Amino acid sequence: MQRPVTLFTGQFADIPLEQLAAKAKSWGYDGLELACWGDHVDVSRAAKDRKYAATRREILADHGLQLFAISHHLAGQLVCDPNDDERSDAFAPAACAGSPEKKRKWAVQTMKDAARAARNIGVKVVNGFTGSPIWHMLYRFPPVSEQTIEVGFERFAKLWHPIFDVFDECGVRFALEVHPTEIAFDLITARRALKSLKGRKTFGFNFDPSHLHWQMVDPVRFLKAFPDRIYHAHIKDAAITLDGESGILASHLNFGTPGRGWDFRSPGRGQIKFEEIIRAMNAIGYDGPLSVEWEDAMMDREHGAREACEFVRRLQFPKSDRVFDEAFG
Repeated sequence: MQRPVTLFTGQFADIPLEQLAAKAKSWGYDGLELACWGDHVDVSRAAKDRKYAATRREILADHGLQLFAISHHLAGQLVCDPNDDERSDAFAPAACAGSPEKKRKWAVQTMKDAARAARNIGVKVVNGFTGSPIWHMLYRFPPVSEQTIEVGFERFAKLWHPIFDVFDECGVRFALEVHPTEIAFDLITARRALKSLKGRKTFGFNFDPSHLHWQMVDPVRFLKAFPDRIYHAHIKDAAITLDGESGILASHLNFGTPGRGWDFRSPGRGQIKFEEIIRAMNAIGYDGPLSVEWEDAMMDREHGAREACEFVRRLQFPKSDRVFDEAFG
């Protein structure tokens, strides 16, 4: 099974799509996973204008590239987050800045539009974040009651069910990138998120091993736990770099800062066992794209994108149709 190798454009959104498509083809990619920022996808426009929506796929096709998913992470974050500081102001239109509920109202609408945009573009998956009303309570101090956590999951479901109604109308699925700061960040919280939605099939996961690895969660176990909910997959590496001074909470040090307890790495240059991930994907029957989300603060991104594509191509192998010694009979 040779899954398509694609490149997530989020880290390249400053490059116009036409130019990035040409670069991605020269780097060896089969397609792109389009971010809904920069000029790559205007969600509001694509939701209403089918001609514009068609141009997203046409630009890629002109360069021999395919399209399997779009991603609206930044807006999704605002749906459930408290939104009570300036960090997320840039994720929404300027008119929403400083107003938590204006940001949330816009986010709910644009996530609905993301489903409509995906339908008009002709893809079946929107990747993204959900945000979380309870992530900031992670350490449980000041003390947090079990009821407060349960209310947080209930709020997640209440805010997202109307969005998923539109996804259902459009025949599109939502894939949460399981990630710290989201309602689900490991296996236990992923199960709880599914339960809070009563198992709604619209909701699944964008598997990204890098966010699990540094938490010391086994990415392979995640694949085996949710074989029918892996709607998309990112290929991104990470390395735990604990030195006796820092911890996995990263010590308020930015990515790429010496002394940080963990960091993202270009695929193949970290500690993730991608061989085992591919074997697990073969076992569960995942045949969707392997989308490189390139993040490495110590490496040139164009060098990294090219190298990552080569790494993923070498990584893949088809699943066997027999036990090797059957030929002996």
